[in-house]
Amino acid sequence: MTSGSEPRHAADESVEERLSEMFDSAEEKIAEEIIAEHDLHPVTDPAASALVNPGVDPAVNPVVTPKAGPAANALGNPGANPVSKGRADDEEEPLPSMSEQISEQLGGVRGLVESSIPVLAFVLLNVLLGDAVLGLEKRDALLWAIIGSVGSALAIGGIRLARRQPVRHAVNGLLGIAIGAYLAWKTGDAKNFYAPGIILTFVQAAGLLISVAFRKPLIGYAWGIMANKGKQDWFGNARLFRTFQWLTVLWAVSLSVRAGIQAVLWLMGEANAIGIVRILVSWPIYAGTFAFTVWAIHRVTSAQRRETAVA
Repeated sequence: MTSGSEPRHAADESVEERLSEMFDSAEEKIAEEIIAEHDLHPVTDPAASALVNPGVDPAVNPVVTPKAGPAANALGNPGANPVSKGRADDEEEPLPSMSEQISEQLGGVRGLVESSIPVLAFVLLNVLLGDAVLGLEKRDALLWAIIGSVGSALAIGGIRLARRQPVRHAVNGLLGIAIGAYLAWKTGDAKNFYAPGIILTFVQAAGLLISVAFRKPLIGYAWGIMANKGKQDWFGNARLFRTFQWLTVLWAVSLSVRAGIQAVLWLMGEANAIGIVRILVSWPIYAGTFAFTVWAIHRVTSAQRRETAVA
């Protein structure tokens, strides 16, 4: 007869005890496989372990929780799709204000200044180094004006890259400056520095008018991308469609006025005057047209929302 302190043999164990040990061993193996498969890690905070499993010793049975990520969200919120949840959050973001949209399109105040610096450098150097002041040869003054303009555009782009800032406006400006500089140097006439910009503006105006003629107003497409989350559902809205039609015509007129003034000065050979007009006249016209466009669209969409709410 064995005493209570002596170990029990397998023969002395009951069937229930053997089954219990087998189940415990199987549960441990399953738990280890789940932890390995889902890349889980145990919680080391005893308080958290006690909250999740009351009555269980956290030192012996730590709570297993998922690491951060989509799998963790799915485990913590059964039935929830983390990808669709993220998309829903994105769709609920409010649209930018009118001032924010204008600032984005113009590159902000800094964008306006940076786009004007190369043109201003060209005008100033061409005037200061030419016959009016220092009296350099026309081609020499033109060369230094080109160097100053292209150099300032490159410097602006380099500073933006170094600061990890967007360079879209800087690159667009540099391309136009480079083409204009080549034409001016090739022909020996400073006015041709502005020729690419004048031609491009006329082409843009023509494209806008063509879109209206085909009843596909480009301002409507631009609004769909900028303010309607990429949806082009305004075709079925008669009031919005008419608004986009006449706004597109307005933009064509605005661009034509800007390019027309510069074209007249180009024909007169007033190269420096073109640069001044481009800085002091063109940008204000562009900013004013854009602000009026945003206001006109907002007026129509707000009125329709109020009518829907009343109905």
